[in-house]
Amino acid sequence: MRKIIAILLLTSLLGFGQNRNKEIIRLLEECETIKKNENYRQLISVANKGLSLSKEDTYLLSRFSFYKAYGYEYDNNQYEKATPYFEASWRFAKKNKNLKEETLAIMRLSYLYYSTKQFQKREELIKYIKEVLDTTKSIYTQGILNGSLGEYHLDKSEIEPFIGYKLKAIEYRKKFPKEDASNIVNIGISYSQIGQAYIKMKQFDKGIEYSNYAKPYMEGSSNSLAFLYNDYIKCYTGKNNLDSITKYYKEVYKLVSKEDSLHISVSSANRYMAEYFIAKDDISKASFFAKKAIRFAEKSNDEEILMEARVSQGKLLYRQKQFNAAIEVLKQASTHAYEFDKNSFIVINQLLSESYAKIGDWKQAFYYQSIYTKANEKVLSESAKQSIANAEAKFQNRNKQEKINLLSAENKVKNLQIENTRKTQIYLGIAFLFLLTIVTLLYRQNVNRKKTNKKLEKLNTELDLANKTKARFFSIINHDLRGPVANLISFLHLQENHPELLDEESEKRLKQKTTEGAENLLSSMEDLLLWSKSQIENFEPQPKKITVDSLFSDTANHFSNFENISITYENTQNIELYADENYLKTIIRNLTGNAIKALEKTENPKIEWKAYTKDNKVILSIHDNGPGGTKEQFKALYDETTITGISSGLGLHLIRDLAKIIKAEITVKTSNDFGTTIHIIL
Repeated sequence: MRKIIAILLLTSLLGFGQNRNKEIIRLLEECETIKKNENYRQLISVANKGLSLSKEDTYLLSRFSFYKAYGYEYDNNQYEKATPYFEASWRFAKKNKNLKEETLAIMRLSYLYYSTKQFQKREELIKYIKEVLDTTKSIYTQGILNGSLGEYHLDKSEIEPFIGYKLKAIEYRKKFPKEDASNIVNIGISYSQIGQAYIKMKQFDKGIEYSNYAKPYMEGSSNSLAFLYNDYIKCYTGKNNLDSITKYYKEVYKLVSKEDSLHISVSSANRYMAEYFIAKDDISKASFFAKKAIRFAEKSNDEEILMEARVSQGKLLYRQKQFNAAIEVLKQASTHAYEFDKNSFIVINQLLSESYAKIGDWKQAFYYQSIYTKANEKVLSESAKQSIANAEAKFQNRNKQEKINLLSAENKVKNLQIENTRKTQIYLGIAFLFLLTIVTLLYRQNVNRKKTNKKLEKLNTELDLANKTKARFFSIINHDLRGPVANLISFLHLQENHPELLDEESEKRLKQKTTEGAENLLSSMEDLLLWSKSQIENFEPQPKKITVDSLFSDTANHFSNFENISITYENTQNIELYADENYLKTIIRNLTGNAIKALEKTENPKIEWKAYTKDNKVILSIHDNGPGGTKEQFKALYDETTITGISSGLGLHLIRDLAKIIKAEITVKTSNDFGTTIHIIL
């Protein structure tokens, strides 16, 4: 009895296993059929059933995970949902050592990591792809993953390696089984991507040529055809052919269906129409298409498409002089724009700079202008290194070689050996001259570019020096002229509003001080004008031999009004030095003025200037018996990034700059007990 039960149970299990296997095979076949028919929501549903039956079978888990991910990716671009299932498919395929399934999964992951801004993951994946290509002889894997490497370089605007990898991928794909319909579409996609590269370089005839190569391969995929029709729109926009633009715009809409709304392609088509009418200054039509581009981009859930639509909207708002609205839209577009498309990133920052300039925000305008300039220079540098012709030549090399061999054989039959030799010499001579001409032109172009760059660098340096000199000049005027003028105004106000407070002796004394202050003011103005003239002429200090006594005498005259402060000058060695007199006077006056300000609340205030030599260097020192300070207060003398105020003085940063120009060193010693000592070492 037990044996009978066991036999019945085993028979039941075998029957269940056979039924399960039949169901799995049916689901796999159904998934493939649904995928070809582009019914992506149904594909997700059927793949879920397959996953529930797969249990621990890594092959089945890999296949059904791939189908589910594929469904999410193409069902209105649900990239975030698709990514983990592609990752699962890759993981199970590696575990099962199934290179074909692994290849399919990592091909899609490369694109999705880019679209979902997981750039670090993509870099790691690209490294792994290169390792696989270096070790496999699989024609299938070579065809698929060389294409992925090409797309990676296209996303980075690296055109030469993109075309090289794509042409290599096409050659491998043409060796795939002819019954593989999806491969036929992918060959077309590869051709269209090369066409897109030419479109980026504004070679629109070449773009149309490669789009024509692509079209016969893509007839079976509405999604791929929609992208291709957008390529035609871009080409004919560049050729200013509105009839052809409109034709392919309508073709995109003909492909839209309930199963596939093609939001990405519809958004792109409307954006290209908007760009065309912006260029024609037809704002009404441009606005109509730009709004549609934004609406469909938002539905697509594709960040790159939305970024591109916002760039067009930003351009339109700028043309309409709605600068604040343009700034808001362009800032939204700028997020990850550099990773998506460097040229769009350049346009965004240029428009932001110009928009801020229009509303008078020069700080932001300069900030975005600097970003635009750096990005533009980098892209131009990369463009100079691209050699598209070489990549295309590799693609056509086989046909060319066959023609050369055929001509060579015919020449052997028809011509004598000596004639062939003569012709060969002529051909070689022409080729050599042609090559020499190209090398010469490239060399001259390189030399001219270097000369231009040096001139630009020199002009930028001179401009920077001019700006710094102008800033120092106005700071000096602020410091050295404000004080005397303020004293004069105070005396005049006192004399006008409260004359009764002044007896004859006080009035006489104040008039004398005011007169002396005005004379010192005139002297200061003459010094500043002389100094500024020398700066305007050549922007360099004018060193000469000067005596320390003359510097001290000038300082004493300048601060003669401060009778309540004892200011002494000691130069026992009668020192002479070689420096720019105006720079040094400005430094000494400023240090003296700062010391006077520090002594405002000090009893018996004293300032001592000394000049002496040490280790073959001239040292000028100023000491005050004030309250001293902290290292942070004097930080501007050493740190070029620190900026101090100049509302009541020249500012320590200007002392630092002037000292640096005349190659003087500034040191500070300060404490609460002994005051402050500052050394000027020349």
